[in-house]
Amino acid sequence: MCTFEAHLTNTISFLKNLKILPAYLLTFVNVIGFSIMIPVLPFIVKEANAPDYVYGLLLSTYSFFQFIGSPYLGKLSDSKGRKPILIISQLGTLLSWVIFGVAYFVAYNTLEAYTFTFMGQVFFFSLPLLIIAFARIADGLTGGNISVTNAYISDITTLDQKKTIFGTLGGIAGIGFVIGPAIGGITASTSIGYLGTIITAACVSLIALISIMLLLKESLPIDKRREYQKHNFIKSFNLVKRVNLLNPKLIVKQVLILKVLMSATMAFYISTIVLYVIDLFQFDPKGVGFFMLVAGVFLGFNQAVIYRKVVVKLGELKTLAVGFILMAIGFVAITLTDVLWVYMVLYYILNLGLSLSMPVFNSLISQHADQSKQGEIMGISESIQSLSNAILPVISAAIYGVIAYKLYILLAFIPLVGAILTYRLMKKLKTNEC
Repeated sequence: MCTFEAHLTNTISFLKNLKILPAYLLTFVNVIGFSIMIPVLPFIVKEANAPDYVYGLLLSTYSFFQFIGSPYLGKLSDSKGRKPILIISQLGTLLSWVIFGVAYFVAYNTLEAYTFTFMGQVFFFSLPLLIIAFARIADGLTGGNISVTNAYISDITTLDQKKTIFGTLGGIAGIGFVIGPAIGGITASTSIGYLGTIITAACVSLIALISIMLLLKESLPIDKRREYQKHNFIKSFNLVKRVNLLNPKLIVKQVLILKVLMSATMAFYISTIVLYVIDLFQFDPKGVGFFMLVAGVFLGFNQAVIYRKVVVKLGELKTLAVGFILMAIGFVAITLTDVLWVYMVLYYILNLGLSLSMPVFNSLISQHADQSKQGEIMGISESIQSLSNAILPVISAAIYGVIAYKLYILLAFIPLVGAILTYRLMKKLKTNEC
């Protein structure tokens, strides 16, 4: 009897994992699709003789249009279901890689770039880079699948599972960051250059699309869906008003404020770290790919193993506070050496801080947000990240071009403020019922 009960328990657990498997796969594929271009894009910009801020601008373009599209798709998933929105989103990603591929053939024949002066300011123009920007616009507009995926996971998991499931997703994302840049660096080193990277990314996106269509089951029953309300894109920019209209619990509002600080930190970090290691160690695309591979190993291990242990022992908010402090220390630490192995040891501190912090936000939102508004709240959370990524990379790259590594010393103050606010939130929660 005991054997039968154990077998039944294992079977039920296996079936539950099968329900989550498509979300795991989608997360994995999305991260590869993004990270595969990390070691390549700076060299595309350099090949076109463009300044550093153009690299930041290309990063910002995707995020700005994701900011516009993400809340709409999140709200639409609350009324139409998760699966059809995920299919539309992945179709958009696949289309974007096709457009990106066109830029390669234009660049092959027209590598020259142009500058022009307007009202005393010098502006940069390159047709291949404009096509790439258009591709990123297409991907960004349909790039709300992160918030919809998070809402899907929230639909099918229990309260206890929510506490660790986002850590597991972080580990899967870490694996994507291991594989993606390595593939990007290797495929860009072939005779066809970054076209090989684009073909690979398109194939990965196609696999994700087929997986959603065949494996993913709708998680939001019709009787639990909200009536669709017309979405005002202009109002998307007023995040404070959007949050107040949803009237979430105090803890959700406070978590979203902390998400602003985390998003700003990540935007500055992501848009400059590749430029920094290229300058510091004279990396080529392969070198950047292998650096990101090691960073991804750190991230995957920290989120899949360390995060799970720490969050169970300390809880989400204490884990977030520790993560913020480690980030502040890590940003300063990576400016102290130009010896690669020493740098990687110090970089681990920063990586651990990022790994402990990132999963906390979705975990807390999924536990405390109204079930009927999960998609929209997750959409707002992603909008915060997208808005930061839409504005700050250009600023960050421009500042880096002037003060170089000193940027990270200034950047350390943002997570330091985050740690202080997290500590204050913990004190408030002890005296108030949220």
